[in-house]
Amino acid sequence: MFLQALPSAHRYSAGMTYKLTPGTAALLVTAPLLWAGNAVVGRLVHDLVPPITLNFLRWALAFVLLLPLAYGVLRPDHPVWAHWRRYALLGLLGIGLYNALQYMALQTSTPINVTLVGSSMPVWMLAVGAVFFGVSVTRRQLAGAALSMAGVLLVLSRGEWSQLLALRLVPGDLFMLLATISWSFYSWLLVRTSEPASLRGNWAGFLMAQLVFGLGWSGAFAGAEWAAGHTQTTWGWPLAAALAFIAIGPAVVAYRCWGVGVQRAGPAVAGFFANLTPLFAALMSAAFLGDTPRLYHGAAFGLIVGGIVVSSRR
Repeated sequence: MFLQALPSAHRYSAGMTYKLTPGTAALLVTAPLLWAGNAVVGRLVHDLVPPITLNFLRWALAFVLLLPLAYGVLRPDHPVWAHWRRYALLGLLGIGLYNALQYMALQTSTPINVTLVGSSMPVWMLAVGAVFFGVSVTRRQLAGAALSMAGVLLVLSRGEWSQLLALRLVPGDLFMLLATISWSFYSWLLVRTSEPASLRGNWAGFLMAQLVFGLGWSGAFAGAEWAAGHTQTTWGWPLAAALAFIAIGPAVVAYRCWGVGVQRAGPAVAGFFANLTPLFAALMSAAFLGDTPRLYHGAAFGLIVGGIVVSSRR
């Protein structure tokens, strides 16, 4: 069930006091859970559809799903068009680039490498906030980042730190690094710029405003992919089921939960919740492979949650 967005316009102000409540934490946990599923599904269908085309098809389907709820945004006289620069930028970073780069990473990089690069999210959140938005970094946040990343590394190493030494970076890892930086800017822009009054409290309209421009970006990128000769798509029930999942869950539901969670808790704290994604991905992989959860999964969960708690305490 979707929750209503915060109605207060001043939540975007630089002096806002963020607060992490159980409800907000639930929203910020739901998004990584769905994004973990997105990574698993993206890997499963990487031989069925080109990566940028997959991103375009995903958001085209999400557009159709949102249309009955937010068709008013498409009116020429809607106030959103006066703020087109903001939504064009949000659409580029959050829709046009992030998942396209992630799907491209899964073409050439191993899941463990992609997840490891993505685990740097808290560091990039703090760096982007400090360099581009003038937000100071506290010692608690640095300590929380260290705890959270230690938990991720524990999962990726399967409890044996020596396995990390065998990692080799490939071009796909660079794509994932660019995706992580793109998402960091997207998250900060959610709370550092204002929106038209007509979209405050309207989650579907707010996402549709981004999607209108994001679909244009992703379509242009897909066109470039097709022009390069990457057009082979294997249609069938596996691809249809994958598209249905990534359009409904990781796209609409996860973006909604993440948007509200970032506005309530702040981008810096929300970035630590993103580190739950590799933990959920490891558990899903274990479930699909028939492996039972290990002790290090519990230890990693404790470290990641500990990082969240340390960074969010006043």
